[in-house]
Amino acid sequence: MPGMDSGLNATNPALVGAFWSALLHQLFIVLAIAVVLAVAYRVARNRWAANPQPSGSATEPRSRKFLRVGFGALWIFDGLLQAQPRMAGGLSSQVIEPIASASPDWVQRVVNFGGTVWTYHPVQAAAAAVWIQIGIGVWMIASATGWSSRLAGLAGAGWGLVVWVFGEAFGGVFAPGLTWLSGAPGAVLLYVVVGALIALPLRAWATPRLGRLLLAGTGVFWVGMALLQVLPVNGFWHGGGTLTDMVSSMANVTQPHAQAAMLSAFASFATDHAFAVNLLVVIALAGLGAVFINGRQQLLRVAVPVATVFCLAVWVLVQDFGFPGGLGTDPNSMLPWVLLLWGGYFAVTERTTVTAADESPVPATAPRPTALRQALAGVGKPRSLVALGAVAVILIGVAPMAAATADRNADPIIAQAIAGVPVRLDLPAPDFQLISGESGKHVNLASLRGKVVLLTFLDPVCVGCPQVAQQLHAAGALLGANGNQVQLVAIAATAIHSKAEFIRAFDQKQGLTTAPNWLFLTGNGVELERVWNTYEKITPSMMSGMMAHSNFVFVIDATGRVRWAVRDAPGPATTSAQSSFAQLLANAAGQT
Repeated sequence: MPGMDSGLNATNPALVGAFWSALLHQLFIVLAIAVVLAVAYRVARNRWAANPQPSGSATEPRSRKFLRVGFGALWIFDGLLQAQPRMAGGLSSQVIEPIASASPDWVQRVVNFGGTVWTYHPVQAAAAAVWIQIGIGVWMIASATGWSSRLAGLAGAGWGLVVWVFGEAFGGVFAPGLTWLSGAPGAVLLYVVVGALIALPLRAWATPRLGRLLLAGTGVFWVGMALLQVLPVNGFWHGGGTLTDMVSSMANVTQPHAQAAMLSAFASFATDHAFAVNLLVVIALAGLGAVFINGRQQLLRVAVPVATVFCLAVWVLVQDFGFPGGLGTDPNSMLPWVLLLWGGYFAVTERTTVTAADESPVPATAPRPTALRQALAGVGKPRSLVALGAVAVILIGVAPMAAATADRNADPIIAQAIAGVPVRLDLPAPDFQLISGESGKHVNLASLRGKVVLLTFLDPVCVGCPQVAQQLHAAGALLGANGNQVQLVAIAATAIHSKAEFIRAFDQKQGLTTAPNWLFLTGNGVELERVWNTYEKITPSMMSGMMAHSNFVFVIDATGRVRWAVRDAPGPATTSAQSSFAQLLANAAGQT
């Protein structure tokens, strides 16, 4: 029956296949870019070797380099995780929506607004995320100093904010039971912080002040998290509470047996010693946070390694490395915290003189190079070419994402994933002699010659049939000016509800009484059964088995031949599924 399909799942072969196909095609583009840049490097190297351009030198502080390379590697790793087969079909429904569901209504509205791009265009969005994140990571690693490096930081911060808001529902900070152990305030928010730090001028790194501020801010946050951990309402003090549930749920995801056994053992331990475990967490967060706020180097030398061990223990025993299960998009928050702590420590303890190329004075006797000249001077450098290639990779992701954002109609791949690929046919359409339920006029197929006909069978009182009717109506609207060349026809699918009053009630409820190209036809039992039987013979396995009720929309050309049979099983009545089926029908009618 229409509307009774089980719908999408993360392993749907149509979605997975389309996702991998998109990635493969885009990979070819990435490889082509690499070849072009390799050739450009050879040409530019010889040219600029013969005519070197003046350029300043810049010494990047160790702390900045540590954060830049470390978080660049994390971005690349996260991008590779986005390439998991289940990502296109499962991220929105199994990751984003459950996270947002525990947050206030306004958070859910914001997340749903952004999530529309993913639910309407899952293949494009999933593939775009892969290349955007890999590109950002490569760009951050390749660009050590100068405007390119700072722009890479801004790109990481900007995309990180998008992911934090729409992908992590603000990191769950507005949801109940907020805890540092599960990743609050959202791992990607740390990426945003580091991106903003990298975007700062190099002179900001010339003194320990930036490192002290970074560690002090971390300390304040950790102390605040310790206070939340203390609150009895959050359920961390008793066995079988929040911590045990958290670890047990992670133990049940798909992962190696030894890893799951380790988590199960820790869950049992936390249940038996919940008070002691939570007390340890509170003391560690509060104590380490106080040391970071204090900022004395003697204390930091001990606190940072201790905090590293503490974070890694939480990462393994509570967060389960962050990404097992097939839909993990990052290693969660503990690795970013470790990198952030060591970056702040290096900034506090190192002594360096920063001289940035874009800030150093140029001798009065030397001509000041233009911005274009400065940029071209670096073309022969491998790092500059890698950074340029990384920007191109980001654009490979941004372009389809922008196109998907602007397209308000869902990708037909959703409908194909739910109901299967349309069947191409070339058969004479069986004629019929029926009556319009609205006007009472006699209608046959021959009278509709000259128009493309979208023909289906509907029960005026079934659950899923209104969805199909609305999809047909939407398909006609999607055809625009060509819509007047299309006739939408439904034939009563059951003699029980075939009377004109049922049909008129259906049309009125669905707002179809004024649709100029809509016909809902009926007849007596013999006439209807004759039509059902003739269309059943067009293609096998078309009837539901429940009653004479076709699961197909037949696309009939202007000469009266059936060109397509499109299954009309929209599954869950989501807006994306409805829009996708309408687009699929419009495409079939447009081709016809």
